[in-house]
Amino acid sequence: MKKNVAVVILNWNGEIFLNKFLPSVIEYSSDVADIYVADNASTDNSVELLKSSFPQVKRIILDRNYGFVGGYNRTLKQISSDYYVILNSDIEVTPNWIQPVIEVMENNPEYVACQPKLKSYYNKDAFEYAGAAGGFIDKWGYPFCRGRLFTTIENDNGQYDDFAEIFWATGACLFIKSAAFHEVGGFDNDFFAHMEEIDLCWRLKNANHKIGYCPKSTVYHIGGGTLPKNSSYKTYLNMRNNEVMLYKNITSGRLIPVMIIRFFLDVISSIKFFIDGGFRDFWAVIRAHASFYRRFRKNKGKRRNITQHNVSKMYLRSIVFQYFLNGKKTFNQLNSNDFRANS
Repeated sequence: MKKNVAVVILNWNGEIFLNKFLPSVIEYSSDVADIYVADNASTDNSVELLKSSFPQVKRIILDRNYGFVGGYNRTLKQISSDYYVILNSDIEVTPNWIQPVIEVMENNPEYVACQPKLKSYYNKDAFEYAGAAGGFIDKWGYPFCRGRLFTTIENDNGQYDDFAEIFWATGACLFIKSAAFHEVGGFDNDFFAHMEEIDLCWRLKNANHKIGYCPKSTVYHIGGGTLPKNSSYKTYLNMRNNEVMLYKNITSGRLIPVMIIRFFLDVISSIKFFIDGGFRDFWAVIRAHASFYRRFRKNKGKRRNITQHNVSKMYLRSIVFQYFLNGKKTFNQLNSNDFRANS
């Protein structure tokens, strides 16, 4: 019988992660899903490891490193399946991690993407930074999660054990209907890495789909396996891609004020980097904005291809203000009425 789920791991020089985590993926997935590893032209022994130790895993070998975005876009075009599970190589999965999420989307056709509960591999009582219990975004484009506001990461005490509609699902473990992925054109090839899943989910919401969080599935994520948290290149990608994402997806009535406010907020961030001695991060912010304006015509063409809506689950206040000035350090301290209810 044909399996309708494909678990797809993109690898780049991740031999250590493959050796450590691929066995659990095979053990807990192979009965319900086909498993693929796409290799982004690794220079370590990743491909040899796959051939010798994991022959049951299907391999797709790319000719160079296309980054997270380009690697997945090229790989998923080659896979025929109803559902894709985009899975980082540094994730430990658990028994029955696939079926509950697929059931959510089967039983709720309006939900085309979903994520499980994402917890820390090193502290298994805590949520993990890159997705926690589902992602949201505030009125100025700052992302945050249930279970993680800025650097405050909550322990999992069952406070987010409810199914929920969210704004974005983590790219570390993203379940998505293949038809919806290709309907909106997949990931934005210009992003390379970072913010690409938020942009994808926003475009899905602009296309009148919904994004969900399923607490009945849990995975454990190391995080930061490719770029460390203090990488200036990571700062550059996050700043640049966030600006492009906002410009593409925000409604026309809010476009100018949002872009102006974000510009000044980013200026403040760059000054703080400079004062704190983060000179590389300071220049990363400047380079990010220069890149956005250098590619303005191309970004404008992307915006024309999207029908922008006032999408659901956007936080209609400033998460920066609430966290740093009002002292609201956890998601449950935010007022639920401040999230847009309907598209």
